[in-house]
Amino acid sequence: MAIKSYLVYPVPGKYRELAEQLKGIASCEVFPAENSREVLVLISETNNKEEEEELQRLFSSLDALAHISLVSAFEHA
Repeated sequence: MAIKSYLVYPVPGKYRELAEQLKGIASCEVFPAENSREVLVLISETNNKEEEEELQRLFSSLDALAHISLVSAFEHA
């Protein structure tokens, strides 16, 4: 199982759209950053390598996503 946290930056003007897209992903939890109005905090949990790869492909398909930065990762066997 992998648990990862990210800082997620939307395309300008697409903050709400991106938040809704991310909230629709079952393996993710999304929170607004407390110190910025244009950054989201994302926590993901995947069970195996295949789920993680699918999640990464899904992130790359989001048109409201400008940039995503991995902050921390923990993998438990």
